[in-house]
Amino acid sequence: MFTGLALAYGLSFGLLYAERYMSARAIMLGTLESDLATSIAVLDRLPATERSIWLDRLSRGNYRLVLGPGQNGIPDTSKRGAEIAKRIEDAAGHKYPLRIESIPSGGNRLQGHLTLSDGSPLTIDVTPTGIMPVAHWLPYVFMVQMALMLLCSWLAMRQAVRPLAELTAAADGLDPTSKRILMSESGPREVTHAARAFNAMRDRIDHYLEERVQILAAISHDLQTPITRMRLRADMAEDSPEKEKLVSDLQEIGRLVQDGIAYARSSHSNGESLSRIDLASFIDSIAYDYQDTGSAVSVVGTVHGTATTKPHALRRILTNFIDNAIKFAGAAEISVEQKSNSIAITVADRGPGIPEAMLEVAMQPFFRLEQSRNRETGGSGLGLAIAQQLAGAIGGSVRLYNRAGGGLAAEVSIHEPAMAGRGAMATL
Repeated sequence: MFTGLALAYGLSFGLLYAERYMSARAIMLGTLESDLATSIAVLDRLPATERSIWLDRLSRGNYRLVLGPGQNGIPDTSKRGAEIAKRIEDAAGHKYPLRIESIPSGGNRLQGHLTLSDGSPLTIDVTPTGIMPVAHWLPYVFMVQMALMLLCSWLAMRQAVRPLAELTAAADGLDPTSKRILMSESGPREVTHAARAFNAMRDRIDHYLEERVQILAAISHDLQTPITRMRLRADMAEDSPEKEKLVSDLQEIGRLVQDGIAYARSSHSNGESLSRIDLASFIDSIAYDYQDTGSAVSVVGTVHGTATTKPHALRRILTNFIDNAIKFAGAAEISVEQKSNSIAITVADRGPGIPEAMLEVAMQPFFRLEQSRNRETGGSGLGLAIAQQLAGAIGGSVRLYNRAGGGLAAEVSIHEPAMAGRGAMATL
């Protein structure tokens, strides 16, 4: 935009400069003709003895009259010389033979040689003036104009791309689990249409996701009745290896159904309200529950402070992490770290971990990494997906990373404003 404006301004400036040059040149030639006509006529009528007195009075800024043959020069056949010769001939009325020569050492100087009526030679020393000199302040004005044009161009483009930046930010922040914030539908017509289309697209995405979750919840719920009937029939059957396998399969199906219901419920966060918890008591109670069942779950370091969150959702997130750690490593370590604007609770193990390229994919529903987390260990592939959805419901986030020395770490961060003020800012 600035380049286009600068080119247009430069073209305008060039045209004005050319027009000024042509005007000044026309004025100079017109003045030369009229003044020379008068000067030559006066000198021709004056006595020879008085002519020298009038030379300075009859001379002008762009020509000087000299009595005599003048300096030696070379014939000027240029277009400029021909035009000036014509002007001088017109001024002299074509009464006097005229010869135009260019003075090599004189720059733009030209000399017209003619003979007056009494035979006296007269030289007209012409120094054509070009365009009128440019004022010394004009370059500074030009620079100020360019700076102002650049500033206006920058402001205009900033206003033009701001809606695009907002649309980009809204697209990057599109998360069905987070609080829904509509784009502003104000501004120019095109921006309004784009914002309205984006909001409508988000509504459709939310609707499709809600339908998907509802279908999953309905199927999982409806499967419980036939599974229960099959379980009753299996229990009434005679003991046999086939019965044990059937009961085991039914238990596995039941767990899958329960996980499906839990995933569906996690997308709505069950409407649980925020409450303040003591982090030390909360973490210790989870660890003691596992220790009572013989699981190797320990708390690393000392935990202090409080946080405002949804306790049941946070407990479900941590238990999903701990269950995975126990399944694939046999033990879990819980640690709490206070960061600048969040509290990070990490469940770590020394299991096989997950390849770096698949860490992000592992958060997707029904994902199972067969090489390290096979079906013999159980699970439906919904544990981490449930944890991620619940984390979004409590205003937090989930992150997976491989530990140095081997093992996987699952971290849930409770961000502002879910933190509970100064109590949560204590040193851990």
